[in-house]
Amino acid sequence: MMDYMSVPRSLLLSGAFLTALTLSAVAQQSADPPAAAQPATPPPAIQQPATPPAAGAPPPAGTAASPSLPPGSPLIGRPAGNDAAAKLAPIAPPPIPAAPDKLPTAKLKVPAGFNIEVYAAGMANARSLALGDKGTVFVGSRLVDKVYAIVNKDGKREVKVLASGLYRPNGVAFKDGTLYIAELSKISKIEKVEDNLDSPPKPTVIFDKLPKDEAHGWKFIAIGPDNKLYAPVGQPGNNVLNDDEHGLIRRMNFDGSGAEVIARGVRHTVGFDWHPETKHLYFTDNGRDWMSEDVPEDELNRITKVGEHFGAPFCLQGNIVDPEFGWGKSCSDYTAPVGLLGPHSAALGMRFYTGTMFPKAYKNAAIIARHGSWNRSRKVGGDVVVAKLNKDGTMKSLEPLLTGFIEDNKYIGRPVDVLQMKDGSLLVSDDYNGAVYRITYGKQKVAGKS
Repeated sequence: MMDYMSVPRSLLLSGAFLTALTLSAVAQQSADPPAAAQPATPPPAIQQPATPPAAGAPPPAGTAASPSLPPGSPLIGRPAGNDAAAKLAPIAPPPIPAAPDKLPTAKLKVPAGFNIEVYAAGMANARSLALGDKGTVFVGSRLVDKVYAIVNKDGKREVKVLASGLYRPNGVAFKDGTLYIAELSKISKIEKVEDNLDSPPKPTVIFDKLPKDEAHGWKFIAIGPDNKLYAPVGQPGNNVLNDDEHGLIRRMNFDGSGAEVIARGVRHTVGFDWHPETKHLYFTDNGRDWMSEDVPEDELNRITKVGEHFGAPFCLQGNIVDPEFGWGKSCSDYTAPVGLLGPHSAALGMRFYTGTMFPKAYKNAAIIARHGSWNRSRKVGGDVVVAKLNKDGTMKSLEPLLTGFIEDNKYIGRPVDVLQMKDGSLLVSDDYNGAVYRITYGKQKVAGKS
């Protein structure tokens, strides 16, 4: 039987804050089209999990202060006088993580031969995943202030709070005994982390020059085959003319030095990985809001050289010139996506599968967690899909791997990230339920047990 850590009092208290989160923090996409009427009722104020950006800071580039909505709010630009659009708003998760016996595991579906089980539970807003050398699974969060560690001990799994008091610690990455944590405006590290899980030191800041914009401010980070730390900065609004510090992916040394921008025109990526053979960096990118329920689609992009521009905010999904900022522009001037991932599907974490547990057809395919749409009447995403590639690196097909998170057009869970384990199994985080699931192939497993 799996052993779950009981939910600590601090987690219950922090969970209460989740119900008061601002819509600008909850959304996967933000909105700011021109000359659109604003909703009369503002979203609720945010309860910050830790120290917020400096008071009195000016609105981010490309946004304007609103008497009813904060800069970068996802509701800016929502069509006025439209009953269907008026019902669309970011979806807040439950205030506390679901108990193990309340998780929707029995409703989840995987292809024949695959199995789905609960790996660990009780982690409010479980987001990005990273694997330590000794088997520890590190879990970031976005709406609370914590980073968790899932520890295998004496044949059982235990969840520990590794760090707290952080500000949007969404991104986690691990290398040579050190855990790297990406917050809203800085990146920190904890050295020899697996040797000190019971009494970890406080994170040490290595880079603190990231913007403090709330809109698309949470970060995904990863370590490339060049032994560099990669971190993105999203656009500070829905679709805006951002400055040179936004809409990009940069890389740096492990001590924070040598930072350089490697790609621009990136609206908001929350997941990337390197192809096992070509070593090209592939990344998911969320498309803009409030243009249409069906366009633009989210993108799967590929970086083949430093300095490529992927179109945002001028070109959408590689073939649509933006109606506001696209005047005088051509999509042929930008790097087109290698595949499209669905309209407003919120494609987030991705990993190339290199294990041997799954069938050969999954080898070197990109496995992608789609968080699911909020600004679409009929929800899409809320699943894990497999993007199989052609020989030229473009996407050949997009196939389901894990479904069932949408029931009656409502979410019962929302996948965020995927992580391949050493045995070839796959972990999937669910920030809606505060849980991590495990997908295996072969002999049938019993849900919730290992």
